[in-house]
Amino acid sequence: MAQEHPRGREPVISLGAGIQSSALLLMAARGELDNLAPGRPNIAVFADTKWEESETYEWLGLLRIEALRGDIEVVEASAGDLRADVVAAGEGRRSRASQPPVFVRGKDGKASITPRKCTRDYKIAPIRRVLRERGFGPQRPVEQWIGISLDEAAERMKDSGVEWSRNRWPLVELEMTRWDCERWLSANGYPLPPKSSCIGCPFHSDAYWRDMKVNRPAAFADAVDFDTRIRDMPGMEAEAFLHRSLTPLADVDLRNAEDRGQQSLALAAECEGMCGV
Repeated sequence: MAQEHPRGREPVISLGAGIQSSALLLMAARGELDNLAPGRPNIAVFADTKWEESETYEWLGLLRIEALRGDIEVVEASAGDLRADVVAAGEGRRSRASQPPVFVRGKDGKASITPRKCTRDYKIAPIRRVLRERGFGPQRPVEQWIGISLDEAAERMKDSGVEWSRNRWPLVELEMTRWDCERWLSANGYPLPPKSSCIGCPFHSDAYWRDMKVNRPAAFADAVDFDTRIRDMPGMEAEAFLHRSLTPLADVDLRNAEDRGQQSLALAAECEGMCGV
């Protein structure tokens, strides 16, 4: 049975489905956060851009089951298919797509990245819409629990900008880092979740792009196709790319040291298990 909360702000988990927010949800579902006033959340909201990798959706299915055991419902919020919307806009078809971040060549000849508006339109706005549909608002304020850990707090802790929705960061209050979340998941028998992000996110590192290319070729092919389609985006004064080198993703050299026949750092020195990766 869902927990009844006293008058005041009711807690809701903002679920990104990555390591930190997954740990936050699972800890809440197991009752480990019941001492945080005003008590256990009844719902967790996952904002779906419809462009996550298949592994993320599989992990989300496991989270739904585990959350329900703790009387927490995982709810999906979506503004539509981000990839399809951006492609439609690029082809001149009517689309509600917002500008995703892409790399372009600046006036100084160097790569620069465009503003990230997709987070607002495909993450924040859908979550707020679902919360309003669930009855939250000025007369029933909400406290969003966000899975930001202590090691990244300074950069990511921000106000919601809406008076009836206040952000809270329980992992920071508990002084838990990403490594602490990984250790908690492992200690409680959970695998580490895959990275939660859009397939064609320009913030991927070369290591991530390489891993996708080698181990998830269908996803990489999807990103390559998208990268080709955004080259001449409407409203852009320069060509757009997913990779910071301003090179088509298909042509980027993603080989690591071992691929080039060099000894990697991992082989050059024995790991002492202290970095948490």
